[in-house]
Parts: sequence; C-alpha cells; structure tokens
Amino acid sequence: MQMAIDEAMSGITSGDGGPFGSVVVKEGIVIGRGHNMVLGNNDPTAHGEVEAIRDACQRLGTHDLTGCDVYTTGEPCHMCLCACLWANIKRIYYGCTIKDNAIIGFRDDAFNDLFSGRDKLPEFLVECDREACLDLFDEYLKMPHKNY
Repeated sequence: MQMAIDEAMSGITSGDGGPFGSVVVKEGIVIGRGHNMVLGNNDPTAHGEVEAIRDACQRLGTHDLTGCDVYTTGEPCHMCLCACLWANIKRIYYGCTIKDNAIIGFRDDAFNDLFSGRDKLPEFLVECDREACLDLFDEYLKMPHKNY
C-alpha cells in the first residue's frame, strides 16, 4: 500500500488530480502503477486504478490481468471497480472508504447510492491501511488543489 500512497503523493504534488494512487501486483511484483490524472489529462476516466491497469496491460502485452491484485489508496468508484472486474483482477485492497472520499470533496458516495452492489463482493474488496491513507487525504487537504 505504501507504493500506492507514494504514487498518489506524486500525482497530487504535480497537480494531476486527487489523492488516488494504485499499483497492480502479480506474484509479489509490481507490474503496473498509476495515479489520478483527471486534471493532468483533462480526462474524467483517468482514475488511479484505470491508469495502473493500463500500465500493467501495456507492460505485459495483454488485456488479461488474471491473478493480479490492486492496491489503491481509496475504495474504487464503480467505474474503477468494473474496470478491475473486466481486467480479471483477483482482489482489490483499498485504504480510504467511499465515505472517506467525501471528506476531501469527492462525490463517490452519490454514485455508490445509485449503483450499489458492493455487498456482493466481500472477498474481492478488502480494506487495509486506512489510517495511512487518511493521512494522505489530510496532506491533500493542506495543499492547494482544485475540487472537481
């Protein structure tokens, strides 16, 4: 998770987007990384998980990430959750929750209420290192940033 936090910090210090960093891991080796690039790329789909999946797929030359795990600083939005499912990710380890994202001004909770279904994935979505990721969110709030 620390690598995902470092990736997120890199993104927020460069003004690329929110404090969301992700790494894709296969058999203990990081094969992809990414952070939120929504502002940097002017692309609302450039979330950390999607960027990490794209990086891993390019590095491996495949669209299939069977057997891989994702570590991400925030519980994935539904777009990222579905991207992980489409990529055949085995498990997602996340830090801050969807509700925590509201603390820093993100509206994930509204979409979560609209789409629901997370309760059907208890083995797939695993919370870990929440406190460390909340510290990242605190750092983000102290920095000048653009809400979107």
